[in-house]
Amino acid sequence: MRDIRLDGMRVLVMEDEYLIAMDVEQLCYDHGAVEVVIARNVQELGPDPLDGKRFHAAIVDVMLGGHSTLDFASGLIERDIPFVFATGYAHNEGMFDAVAGVEVISKPYAGKILIEALGRAISRQNAKSQAAFDPMT
Repeated sequence: MRDIRLDGMRVLVMEDEYLIAMDVEQLCYDHGAVEVVIARNVQELGPDPLDGKRFHAAIVDVMLGGHSTLDFASGLIERDIPFVFATGYAHNEGMFDAVAGVEVISKPYAGKILIEALGRAISRQNAKSQAAFDPMT
């Protein structure tokens, strides 16, 4: 797979483990992200976490401080923001049924695997957006 670039992107990292969050932040910057916002829980993003905060992509842990991020993830889907789950709960059957189609990366993961998954999510969203504006489809 080609080198994934996040050039000019604002990436949201939802992660409550400090060292993991810092590693993912650096990984995003290494791949060209212009800004990386780390949040340890949804509340850190304010009362309406996606209103007025335009993220180009996100990496989301499904459980933050014992609280599910699945409702937040549904908001990302509604706003057409590509994202992946990076979680230790990847093997919980049925947990991700409400967000079918979102790639789930299991912790521990290699940075390359995570960035490639995010690249696929971005590519899928770009293709979907292009198809929505293409009068030939």
